[in-house]
Amino acid sequence: MLIAKVTGVVVATRKNKHLEGNRLLIVQPLNKKLKPEGNSLMAVDQGYAGFGETVLVIDEGNSARQAFGNPDIPVRTFIAGVIDRIDME
Repeated sequence: MLIAKVTGVVVATRKNKHLEGNRLLIVQPLNKKLKPEGNSLMAVDQGYAGFGETVLVIDEGNSARQAFGNPDIPVRTFIAGVIDRIDME
């Protein structure tokens, strides 16, 4: 799992039937200091995350499909939730 920030939205007029009704967002992974690190990813969101929000991302292929609830869906990266707060020592 990754912590990431939503940095963009992908607009697709045609997409796989399993993805219809779901948003495609661009997320930027964050390191332990919550600074951008690595390449941006496209993630499927079920409508919970907004631009600029910090999110919990499953970026593990099969785990993302299972979290999405459909093992046949062509998804590698899935937004599992919106993070309200992170407490670290």
